[in-house]
Amino acid sequence: MLTYLAQRIGLGILTIWVVSVLSFVIIQLPPGDYVSTYLAQLAEQGSTASAAEAESLRVEYGLDQPVYVQYAKWVFQMVQGNFGMSLDWKRPVADVIGDRLALTMIVTVAAILFTWILALPIGIYSAVRQYSVADYIFTFLGFLGLAVPSFLLALVLMYFGFVVLNANIGGLFSPEYADAPWSLAKAWDLAQHLPIPALVLGLAGTAQLVRIMRANLLDELRKPYVITALAKGLSERRAILKYPVRVALNPFASSIAFLFPQVVSGSIIVSLVLSLPTVGPLLLRALLAQDMFLAGTIVMLIGVLTVIGILVSDLILMWLDPRIRLYGRR
Repeated sequence: MLTYLAQRIGLGILTIWVVSVLSFVIIQLPPGDYVSTYLAQLAEQGSTASAAEAESLRVEYGLDQPVYVQYAKWVFQMVQGNFGMSLDWKRPVADVIGDRLALTMIVTVAAILFTWILALPIGIYSAVRQYSVADYIFTFLGFLGLAVPSFLLALVLMYFGFVVLNANIGGLFSPEYADAPWSLAKAWDLAQHLPIPALVLGLAGTAQLVRIMRANLLDELRKPYVITALAKGLSERRAILKYPVRVALNPFASSIAFLFPQVVSGSIIVSLVLSLPTVGPLLLRALLAQDMFLAGTIVMLIGVLTVIGILVSDLILMWLDPRIRLYGRR
């Protein structure tokens, strides 16, 4: 098991390095740089800058150096805990991300809890009561949840809020609390605004996990060990929950690998529609402005969290499934 864990950690470190190289190179691929974008914005506003001023900006930001030199400096700074200065925000990257990272985590955790709390019991019930009226209803709602884009659901809910409730259901805070310091009143206001983003972000994942849970549990319920347990007098509730459900939980554990990066990125389009102050829109703005340090740090953070999520998922799967533990000892 320790050998298996060491191998996974080693591969994770290698993957993080590859992600750092790819993210930095991809950000450099579009023509021009941040200074070019900045000069284009000045031109749209009716202002101009001389070639000398543009070159001075490139020297100031280190954009006049080769790509590999910029990458080496970026990695060296990250090892020291310094992610550089955001060219667009004129602030340290850590400060720019830190303002939104906590809110992104809160929204994502709320969406994950919403997904698991609904998907697990519905998936079990649909499998145990296959082809019942409730199973057909949940199946219809599941396909509907998979078919409807999250941003479209967000638009529908916002329209419903404006027309029926005469209220703006977007954002995470009321206007009076948006820029206010943290307090119990602001935390309660955040809790009141959380259900809508959690519903929008978690609905598609809930529908998907319900279908996966139902299919896996149906496969397990038809296996001989379940039939034998029922034939020997074990209650249906215990025979289902003790082993089949535990094996069918593997997809839930596997989904953790994809939930971790959502803590950083979230759903960019949904965040823009609902005006959520999360990291997703920040990444989009950084990419459009070619703010390589900010965009590179966010993409790098997504990669690191993906690797961590896969590692945590593997450990949970080893705990849930004895077959994986047996493989880990080899």
